[in-house]
Amino acid sequence: MDTKQLTQTHKLSPDRELALEKHVSALLSILAEVHGEDQLVLKAGKLDSLELMQSEKIEDRLLALERLVHEDPSIVDQRPPEEVDEVLDELEDYLADLLARRTVEDQLEAKIAARMQERHLDYVKDIRTQVLKEEAGPDNAQTLKKYAELEVLEQRSLAYSTIDLMRPKSLEEVVGQDDAIKSLLTKLSSPYPQHILVYGPPGVGKTTVARLALQVAKAKAYTPFVEDAPFVEVDGTTLRWDPREVTNPLIGSVHDPIYQGARRDLAEGSVPEPKLGLVTEAHGGVLFIDEIGELDTILQNKLLKVLEDKRVVFESSYYDPHDPQIPKYIHQLFTKGAPADFVLIGATTRDPSEISPAFRSRCAEVFFNPLTPPAIVEIVYAASHRLGIRLEAGVADLVAEYTIEGRRATRLLADAYGVALYRGDGSEDEVVVTKGDMQEVIQSARLSSFVGAKASPTSEVGRILGLGVSGYLGSVLEIEAVAFPSKEPGKGRVRFNDTAGSMAKDSVFNAASVFRALTGQELDAFDLHVNVVGGGNIDGPSAGVAILAAIISAVKGLPIPQDIAVTGEISLRGKVKAVGGLHPKIYGAKQGGVKKVFVPKDNMDNLPQLIEGIQIIPIDHVEEFLRYIFRREFPLSWSVAN
Repeated sequence: MDTKQLTQTHKLSPDRELALEKHVSALLSILAEVHGEDQLVLKAGKLDSLELMQSEKIEDRLLALERLVHEDPSIVDQRPPEEVDEVLDELEDYLADLLARRTVEDQLEAKIAARMQERHLDYVKDIRTQVLKEEAGPDNAQTLKKYAELEVLEQRSLAYSTIDLMRPKSLEEVVGQDDAIKSLLTKLSSPYPQHILVYGPPGVGKTTVARLALQVAKAKAYTPFVEDAPFVEVDGTTLRWDPREVTNPLIGSVHDPIYQGARRDLAEGSVPEPKLGLVTEAHGGVLFIDEIGELDTILQNKLLKVLEDKRVVFESSYYDPHDPQIPKYIHQLFTKGAPADFVLIGATTRDPSEISPAFRSRCAEVFFNPLTPPAIVEIVYAASHRLGIRLEAGVADLVAEYTIEGRRATRLLADAYGVALYRGDGSEDEVVVTKGDMQEVIQSARLSSFVGAKASPTSEVGRILGLGVSGYLGSVLEIEAVAFPSKEPGKGRVRFNDTAGSMAKDSVFNAASVFRALTGQELDAFDLHVNVVGGGNIDGPSAGVAILAAIISAVKGLPIPQDIAVTGEISLRGKVKAVGGLHPKIYGAKQGGVKKVFVPKDNMDNLPQLIEGIQIIPIDHVEEFLRYIFRREFPLSWSVAN
């Protein structure tokens, strides 16, 4: 049955039709609010209900409502009057559910929108904070305050230190080391530069010369050093070997991921990171190790390996050559190592015998001499010119009596300069340093005269000047002897320094035997006391000739010249044997004002190259020396030829 048939068959009362009209219109309005009027029109068009909605017949509009609610265009039958109320109730229930569902959805959407808005604001805030951090850097108000404090400190400085002011700026300004400088330069300024060990006492210019030598070498076209060749300086006393191999500033080490110090991005990927050391930093230049004798022995051995290979090898159990996450440079370091082709210059105040033989075999050796009094005087005058002060006569000579170090000499002058300023109320118009100022400084520093025994033009009985050495420092030894007839014939005693070593005591016994052979007398007829003034822990046989001369002088009453010195071991046959430490001994003789030094003939090939102001006389047999000092012959039991 079609719509027309239903309408004609079932007539509605006017009141009923009016009520139905209002009910359907209300439901359509609600549906329009739910979907929106535009969307509802579009939906009606798709469901073929648009004409029904616009119809004046309530039956058509009810049918359109039913299609729209159920979204079913196949509904074509109009409802009979008895079913209208049921249909309307059904549609109301459906719309109620729809509205309830829509309300819940709207509430959820509102909450979601609010949450999204909140998250969006937080995200925008985070982004804004990150951008501000990137633009402003890692600093904040506190760090910026500390930075400002550092900047204020940087603007504040004291005067130029005296050490920097008076340090030589060129090799020509280094005093008293011409031979050592030439030797070092010839070894460094070569197409094939050598590793060098520099020996010498402190404060004589070893470090300064090493710093300046590379500049000279770079100026030579035939050397391998380029213009920017590095000079890396380190103190051997500060370098220590870590048995865990976690850190090694000299050779280099590997920071494994589990150890502190590994880069964060590499540690997160379990990638070991090699850390290059000073030997690689010095590649192509000079590595200067001050006080190399104090370097850890294990570290010395590792350094020797680097000197041989000219490369540093890294190892790590964390390294996987097949790991694609390892950067290329780390693969390079683990597979080929790091280059370390440099020239080693090591400075030490130790004796060469205390340095590792393996080091000495790989290095040329350069010896710096202790500074002589004239050199100290020159240094003091040069320093006074840099300070812009005037020295009273004798000030420089006074300094030379109390030090052999150029560094200490300049420090003493700087202290005396301060005393002179204080004395003059700080006026710098013309500062004059007097001997009194320097004496005050020396007394406050509790220094004692470096020069012990001094030569004199007189002659004395039972006293002779010998030569000793301690480290790099030679000195004049005052050896004296006194003899008294023993109370009981044949029971005389011989006394010597209790602190002396066995070799020094053997020299006394050897001298006693040679005395008998030369004089035909027994020493047991005398109570003999031999003493080395201020000898302390003396040892060694080199005072044998001097002890014999002192004994003969004391027993026979023969005076000995006091402007000579002698060194040499004496054999039981009277032969004068070679001794060590001749260079510092001759230096000590010059310090003591000695004009003539008698040395073993076998030592003549080991003399310093330049000997100024002192005469060296070789002796082969003790009688040669005795004839010179006593001006007489002795009855001999054997000839010189023996």
